[in-house]
Parts: sequence; C-alpha cells; structure tokens
Amino acid sequence: MIKHGNRRAICNMVLIIIFALLIFVFAGTRRVYAAAADLAPAVEEGANLQGISGAIGPLQFSLNTGEDGKGLASTLQILMVLTIISLAPSILIMVTSFTRIIVVLHFVRSALGTQTTPPNQVLIGLALFLTMFIMSPVITEVNTQAVKPLAAGEITQEEAWKAGIAPIRTFMLEQMDDAKDLKLFLDIAGISEVKTPEDIPITVVIPAFLISELRKAFIIGFLIYIPFIIIDMVVASTLMSMGMMMLPPSMISMPFKILLFIMADGWNLIIGQVVKTFY
Repeated sequence: MIKHGNRRAICNMVLIIIFALLIFVFAGTRRVYAAAADLAPAVEEGANLQGISGAIGPLQFSLNTGEDGKGLASTLQILMVLTIISLAPSILIMVTSFTRIIVVLHFVRSALGTQTTPPNQVLIGLALFLTMFIMSPVITEVNTQAVKPLAAGEITQEEAWKAGIAPIRTFMLEQMDDAKDLKLFLDIAGISEVKTPEDIPITVVIPAFLISELRKAFIIGFLIYIPFIIIDMVVASTLMSMGMMMLPPSMISMPFKILLFIMADGWNLIIGQVVKTFY
C-alpha cells in the first residue's frame, strides 16, 4: 500500500511534469506565431513565398507551397512509384511466363502425392528465376527502349510507356497460339476491327494471355499426371488382389512414383520442356 504522504508527493511530481511540458509546447508555438508574423508583411506585399519553416518544441518543420509546380510533380512521381511497387506482384503474374510455370510445378507436386514437398517457397522461387530467365530478352528490350531514354530525358513519360509496353505486348501475343481467347475479349470490349497489334488495348491482351497460359498449363499438367495415374492403378489393383483393401494405395504408390520421377530425371525433363514451350 502507498502511504498518504508518498501519494501526495507522486501527485505533485506529476503536476510539475505536466506544467513543464505545457510551458515547453506553448513556447515552441509562440516561436511559430512569431515566424508567421514576420512573414505577414511579405504576404501583404505580394511576395512569392516558397515555404514556411518553424519549430514546435524540439520538432522542426518546413511547409512548401509548391507554387513553382515542382512540388506537385515530385508528389505525383512518388505516388506513381508507390503504385507500381504495390502492383508489381500482379504485373509479374499477369504479363510474364510465371503463371504457366507455377501451375505446372504445382501439378508435378500433386501428381507425386508428396503434399507439401517441395514447399511453396521453393516452387515460387524456382518459378521466379525461370521467369527471369525466359523474360530476360523482353526486359532488356524494355530497358533499352524505354527506361534508359526516360532516365536520360530523351523521351517523355508517355513515350516511355508506349515504348516499354510494346515488347511485352509482342511477347503476350506470340504466346497466344489460339486467337479465340483474344477474339473473346475483343467482342466483350466491342472492338470489331483491328488492323495492327498496336490497335489492341492492353486491357484486352492481358486477360486473353492469362486464359491462354492457364489452358496450356492444364494441358501440360494432364500429360504429367498420366504415368503417375498408371502407377496408382497398378498398386491399387495389386492391393485388392492381395486382400489388403484397408491399406491406403497412396502410401504404397508414392515411393514408386518418386522412384520413377528420379529415374526419368523428372525435374530436368519437365523444366526443360516447359521453358522450351516459350521459344
């Protein structure tokens, strides 16, 4: 228990601290008002003020009016960079080879029946590096035609966007073997006539490319499943003939599937064939 005298001493100490903080804050605010009062005559004379600076206690601040237009331009550039960073994962998935690769790798793991082996982190990392390998010519072209000229001030941002999106559009259109996906979204968008690839909006190309990639990935996944399904059927038939119906066939078939995958050098075969589908 706290004695009455100690309680009163603690209360007095708290009041002293609060009083000191109030003096500290009001003193800083008074300096801000004084700075604003010094700037008032300049405002009345129509001077072009670029900013106001002051202090609140130990905190220093500076307010830029941005009348020269540079402040607004810098703010918009920062906002654009943050938007691109936040959308980078979606852009990576939508306009590159990542979708087909990651779907095929998940089909491989499901066909083997190894549940979480390899883990998702390994599959995603492998898909990312394969995507960088496949997309390196496109990335180099974008860097040469758009990024470097924009950094050097040779072209505007709009010109850089058109120059940078052109190689990516070409890559997506080349990967769409069947034009029905592209025609589907052209019909939905109400576009009846297209003379050149540049006339196709990027909002039409991206979803058509995604559907095409998913279809190809599922076809590859189906072909991967066939030998492993045969092993499952053979193991299940053998167990039933031996009267071991209570024993899960997947427990027996998984080692044989892994053995088949190792003997066929599965990772080399599957990754090599998937990468070749982009060339």
